[in-house]
Parts: sequence; structure tokens; C-alpha cells
Amino acid sequence: MSHHRLFVALRPPPEVRAALLGLMGGIEGARWQNDNQLHITLAFLGELDRHGAEAAAEALETVVSPPLDLRLGEFGTFEGGRPGHTAILWAGVEPARPLSALAAGIRQACRRAGLDVEGRRFVPHITLARFGAAGAPRMALAPFLSHAVLPRLGWEARDVHLVESRMGRGGSHYAPVASWPLTGSSADPHRS
Repeated sequence: MSHHRLFVALRPPPEVRAALLGLMGGIEGARWQNDNQLHITLAFLGELDRHGAEAAAEALETVVSPPLDLRLGEFGTFEGGRPGHTAILWAGVEPARPLSALAAGIRQACRRAGLDVEGRRFVPHITLARFGAAGAPRMALAPFLSHAVLPRLGWEARDVHLVESRMGRGGSHYAPVASWPLTGSSADPHRS
């Protein structure tokens, strides 16, 4: 039986992704994300078989949320495997409260459907660069962080997506499996 590596995400619009892509570069050893990889992970579901994927889709149909008015915030990092090393450079997304509420609702719905959802603390962000398991010395990011400025771009998030992650050359490729509108009511999903 085939398995699918799935997560639930919001996708910023093209103008926000273009602005983020325009910032990328200038950090030695960084593996910068490409346009396909720019998203906000709301819940990581991991490897699921067909039945698990169907359960995830059914769970997402029950999630009710209005569209969210979002904007880029500040740069942030997740630490690497060694102290003083960075594994991931990211762009924060604000405001955190409605994003956290949506992520919590999605995670609860998926758990009620019997799925094992990653329990890591939710930090609303868009990953920009990865630095491998050991990470990059924090000093390596200092020149970039002292000059780069995240534009204060805003957008309305209107859809949540169930996404499959497929490993390939150059990292992961993300393919939407299904999408649901954030309408504040449990509208029928539109499949992509």
C-alpha cells in the first residue's frame, strides 16, 4: 500500500512569494526554498496510507474559520543540532492568534479522526532557508540579518490546503491534494 507524506498549509499569494524569493541569497551553506516550497505549515500529518489521507480530508471538511488577514512579520530562526547554530531561517507571519487558533482547530479535527499529528509548538512562519542537521553558525547569518528587511506585505488567506511532500532532486516538491475555502462555514471543499 502506498503512503503519502502529508501536511496542512496556507499558501501566500504570488506577490508575497516573489518578495520573499527576492530576499534570498548571501548566506553561505544555505539551501534556499523555491517558490513551490513557500507555505505556512498548520499541521504535519506525516506518512499516511490512502485510508489515513481520506480521514485527513474528511477531518479538514469539519474545520470552520473565516478568511484570515495576514502580514509578514520579522525574521526568526530555529536552532540546529549544535548550540549557537541555526537549522532554519524563516519569515514570521502575523497576527499569531488567529493562525494559532486555525492550526489548533485543524490539529484537533485530525486527532479526532484518529490521526497522529505532530505536537510541536506552533510558530507561524514561512521557511526561507535550511542549513542541514548540524546547522550554520549564527555568525554566518549576521550579515544577512543586519541588511535584509522583510516587506510589510499583507494578504487575505482564503483557502487551507492538504499537501503532499515528495522528495526529489533539489529537496521536497509540494503538491496540493485538496483545498477548502475559509468561509466561516463548512462549505464543500473544492478538489485540486
